[in-house]
Amino acid sequence: MTTEATAPAGRQAIGRILPPVVTGQEVVLLAVIAVLWVLLGLFTPSFLSVGSIGPLLVSVAPVALMGIGMTFVIITAGIDVSIAGMIMVCSVITAKLLVNLNLPLAPAVLIAMAIGGVLGAVNGLLVAYGRVHPIIITFGTWNLFLYIGYRVFDSSTVNAIPGTMAVFGRGAAGNTGGVPHSFVIAVVLVIAAWWFLRYTRAGRNLYAIGGDQETARLAGISVRPRLVSVYLITGLMVGLAACMTIATGTATLDQSVGNGKELEVIAAVVIGGTSIMGGRGSVVGTLLGALLVQTVRTGVTQLGWPSQLAFLFVGVFIIVAVGTDLLRERARRAA
Repeated sequence: MTTEATAPAGRQAIGRILPPVVTGQEVVLLAVIAVLWVLLGLFTPSFLSVGSIGPLLVSVAPVALMGIGMTFVIITAGIDVSIAGMIMVCSVITAKLLVNLNLPLAPAVLIAMAIGGVLGAVNGLLVAYGRVHPIIITFGTWNLFLYIGYRVFDSSTVNAIPGTMAVFGRGAAGNTGGVPHSFVIAVVLVIAAWWFLRYTRAGRNLYAIGGDQETARLAGISVRPRLVSVYLITGLMVGLAACMTIATGTATLDQSVGNGKELEVIAAVVIGGTSIMGGRGSVVGTLLGALLVQTVRTGVTQLGWPSQLAFLFVGVFIIVAVGTDLLRERARRAA
C-alpha cells in the first residue's frame, strides 16, 4: 500500500523538476528554423545546397558542444563567461603541439580536452567554495586565461598547422556522405547529455540545485561536488570545441581565436529555453538555439545584407526568449 502510494508521488515530484520530453519552446524553435530555411531557400537557392548547409552545420558544432556545458552550468543557476579565454588557451597550446611535435589526432584531442578540463575545474572549485557569484569568478578567470593565452602566443601567430584535425573540418575529410563529422559528434553528445539530465539522479540533482541550492543541500544532495562537475564538463567541451575551431580555420592561428564565443554560446542556451535563473533547461533546446543563430548569420550573409543585422536579429531572439521565460516563471509562481 505504502509502495503503491509513494511511487506515483515520486513520479509527480520528478515531473515537477524535469521539463517535458519535447518542450513548447523547442517546437517553436523547430518551426522558426524550418520557416527560415524555406524562405532562405526561396530567396537564395544556393542556401539549401550541400555546399552551404555543410559549413553551417560545421559552425554549429563547437557552439553546441560548449552549449552542453553552459546549459548544465545555467541549470544550476550559474554562468561561465570565461569560455573565450579557455578556448584561446586550449587552441594555442594544441596548435603549438601539433606544429612542434606533429601529434597524432587522438593525443591532440585528449590534451586539448585535458587542458579545458583543468581550466573548468579551476572555475568550478572557485565557484563552489568561493561563495562569490559565478559571473564575478568566471570574469576574473576569463582575464587570467586570456593572459595565459597571450603569453603562449608570445606576440606572434602559430603558423604551418598540419591538417591533423581535418576530420573535424569543412573539407572532404571532415564529412561522410555530406554530413559533417563534427556535427554528428555534437548531436551524439547532446543526446547523451539529454539522457543524463533526464534519467539519472545526478542529472536531476542539477535541476534541484538550480531551483534552490539550500533546499537541495538539506535534501542530501552534494551541492559543491555537483557544481565543480558542471564547470569541469564545460571545460572538457571547450577543449573539444577548440579542436574543431583549429580544424575549421586556416593553417595559421592568431590571437583573435575565441573572441565573442562566450556570448554566442550563452545566446544559444538562452534562446534554447534554459532559464537564466536556473532550475530549468534542455540541451536539445541549446542545439536548436545554436542552429537558429547560425542560420540567421548565414542567411544575412547570403542575402547580401549588412552583417550588423545578424546581431539585431539574434538580440531580438534573446529578448523574446528571456521575456517568455520571465512570464512563464511569474505564471508558475502565481499558480
